[in-house]
Amino acid sequence: MTLGRGAVLGFSIAAPVGPIGVLCIRRTLSDGRATGLATGLGAAAADGLYGTVAALGLTWVTSLLVGQQMWIRVIGGAFLLWLGLRTLRARPSDRQADAKGRGLGGAFLSTFALTLTNPMTILSFVAVFAGLGLAAGASSPLGALLLVSGVIAGSAAWWLLLSSVVHAVRGRFDHRAMSWVNRFSGAVLIGFGAAALWSVVVATAGLP
Repeated sequence: MTLGRGAVLGFSIAAPVGPIGVLCIRRTLSDGRATGLATGLGAAAADGLYGTVAALGLTWVTSLLVGQQMWIRVIGGAFLLWLGLRTLRARPSDRQADAKGRGLGGAFLSTFALTLTNPMTILSFVAVFAGLGLAAGASSPLGALLLVSGVIAGSAAWWLLLSSVVHAVRGRFDHRAMSWVNRFSGAVLIGFGAAALWSVVVATAGLP
């Protein structure tokens, strides 16, 4: 039961389309399903890490992350701007990219790091756990392990579904269409990055 609840939670948290979803779609179209899936699994691993902290009731870690969230947002926003500019300037390859270990590792690590720069994710886990009657730190180590395993499995299931669906229509995107995909994806990522940095400016300056 705990494993199932964790799976539903992980799927639900991963499903909303944000910067990670944009990256997964774009990389699947550009480099194939394996790279798109690796992109999503990086986010799933980060969700699992934050889920572990919430499930074990490690309040000092939560407090530390929330206390430093301004600097973390600056890093995340700058990272998104860099990814956005890189995507915006990318030129579609005339041949299909090969999914090699180095490329898959880079795709995984980039989204793992990007997801970790959103410390509010851990607060979402704490709130949802409480809403489901799974009080953080109240369960046994085995219960926490099952819960986090479910979160990772549910999140991974979403990224597998998304990358598979996008891969199924990949053949319809020619060189010109991929150019537009790169421009749109880059603009969206830049928008997310700018929004993150602007939130820091607003918080620092006390603007309404």
